[in-house]
Amino acid sequence: MTALIGHDDQVTAFTAAFTGGRPHHAWLLMGQQGLGKALFARAAATWLLAGAPKDDGFSVPDDCDAARLMAAGSHLDYRLIERTNAKTGKLRAEIVIGQIVRRPDSEGQPLREFLSGTPMLGPRRVVVIDAADDMNRNTANALLKSLEEPSDDTVFLLISHSPGRLLPTIRSRCRALRFSRLRDADVRRVLAGADLDGEDEALLVELAAGCPGRALSLAGAGITALNRDLSALVGQPVDRANPAALALARSVATKGREARYSALLDRVPAMIAAHAQQLAGPARDKAIGEWEQASRLAREAMPLNLEAGQVAWRLAMHLASLPAR
Repeated sequence: MTALIGHDDQVTAFTAAFTGGRPHHAWLLMGQQGLGKALFARAAATWLLAGAPKDDGFSVPDDCDAARLMAAGSHLDYRLIERTNAKTGKLRAEIVIGQIVRRPDSEGQPLREFLSGTPMLGPRRVVVIDAADDMNRNTANALLKSLEEPSDDTVFLLISHSPGRLLPTIRSRCRALRFSRLRDADVRRVLAGADLDGEDEALLVELAAGCPGRALSLAGAGITALNRDLSALVGQPVDRANPAALALARSVATKGREARYSALLDRVPAMIAAHAQQLAGPARDKAIGEWEQASRLAREAMPLNLEAGQVAWRLAMHLASLPAR
């Protein structure tokens, strides 16, 4: 299992609650996406299923039963609820109620059925919801019933990137554990264990802004080459036949380039904003106008299911329209 880096205070607070005799049955792991909350939840689950040893943090021997079964994805007392469809492997739009209670179209064992018996291999079960924000209202209400009637042998770990989207009744039944951005040094430690394949580590650390998951996602999108391509567009002719703009559009229009497209939507408004900060007077006003239009387009592209190639070309034109510094 990938080692958890950083979040020492959160690990200390969590382990102290269980080794000190003050455990809580439900925890809300809060913080922006990419901080490592899911990795924390998995490490915490492994530690709990290993009997919550009073060692250093979440440390458990790699050859213990809990660690081996978790690594194999076959621990009978662990359940992960997420958007992934167990039958197809594809992501749903949301976590559906059939994952909590039995429905005719549900796949696998629903959570209520999993919780109806006793733990199979040890004194505890662990349920991770990743992310709780992905539950629709019916699903959230179904989960609430399990949170309202806690058993001593079950621990819930709810991951949330936007806790304000959760039902207040769910938040009130969980102990909150807030996660903050990591230091750049810790982000570098995370990247050191990844295959960057020629990516610019310094650029990834800068763009990550303390979120190692974001750095890894950007690396997977080929952010170094993308950043170079986008920078080269600034000041180019605003022309429908602009070769660089057309090449950018083609690079995100094919299947399997979703990560590059997502990175493009994120980077273009940020690059325009950085460019605008170095201008003054009418030139700055012009750049701010381009930023407003590019930001709106990037924000609406996914929800409105706009064609990726067209969006990329339009964003390229916003970059080309920027005044010189």
